[in-house]
Amino acid sequence: MKAVAYSVKPFEKEFLAKANQKKHDITLISNDLNPETAVYAAGKDVVIVLNDDVDAAQVKRLANFGVKYIAARSIGVSQIDSAAAANHHIKIADAPFYPPQSIAELAVGLALALGRNIATAKEKSARFDFRNEDLLGFNFCGKTVGIIGLGKIGQAVANIFAGMGCNIIAYDPAFPADAGNVTEVDLETLFLLSDVISLHVPLTADSNHFINRKAFEQMKKGVMLINTSNGELINTKDAVIALENGKLGFLGIDVYEHEKGLFFEDHENDKEKDPLLARLIDYPNVLVTPHQAYLTRESIQSIAYQIINHLDQWQVEQRNESALINAKNTDPEKLKEPSKQISHAN
Repeated sequence: MKAVAYSVKPFEKEFLAKANQKKHDITLISNDLNPETAVYAAGKDVVIVLNDDVDAAQVKRLANFGVKYIAARSIGVSQIDSAAAANHHIKIADAPFYPPQSIAELAVGLALALGRNIATAKEKSARFDFRNEDLLGFNFCGKTVGIIGLGKIGQAVANIFAGMGCNIIAYDPAFPADAGNVTEVDLETLFLLSDVISLHVPLTADSNHFINRKAFEQMKKGVMLINTSNGELINTKDAVIALENGKLGFLGIDVYEHEKGLFFEDHENDKEKDPLLARLIDYPNVLVTPHQAYLTRESIQSIAYQIINHLDQWQVEQRNESALINAKNTDPEKLKEPSKQISHAN
């Protein structure tokens, strides 16, 4: 199939090439998909995107170029107007699976870095200041870790913390039967008992900003909060208030509710920085990473294989449809003529 992939990072190329094995003709574009770059989709069967904004107007533009499929190198397709795609008979797909360890290990890594003041220690050491008076941390062994969302990633997080000697409690409306030594609790109990809280739930109307002022008020003073799921789970303004009054002792986030157009790009020289994020970053007990939880060699290769698998399936689908159309367009009487001629020749 002919495809064009947008927003391709340099590190992705080797993984896409390994997965593709030259089966499909894929053009790699470093720019994002926008009204100007959409022209590169002309004559292509498939458009492959990352976090590119594929709104209704963009979908219509791609349809006019002859695009039949859109594949997202992400879990979920919230960046694509699915209704518009259906109206234009464009099929869409995502990469529904990341190795859960990639997300889980970063979540625990954020917690460890905060609990042992690693970012502060690095910054001081870079200045050759090796005093450790302000680097006092704590042991995780014996602490209670509350996990909200006990899917594959949540369970992977639970396993790591359990291996560190932590007591694991969790809340999930669909609590799995094979949760091991994880204790099921309701959300209020989890807020009340947890020393560390890690979020692993999708963004829905119910989960949007469910970590808010009311939730912080129910938590232990000095609690650590980790979010590697979706920035909009946390009301960031309420988190700032909780940091100010000491209710929130540590905050580690790999996602931010206003990250669109900000994360994945270099904004170092911007004259105006996002004021809310800038304020968060100023806190020594806050650690922000730029949506990199998925960013391991194993995960990127897995995503590449999933995307190529979609192209493989769509190619078979196209061939079958073409064969069916050809069969319908063939005159049945003409199919009989060759056999008659052979019969006469005999």
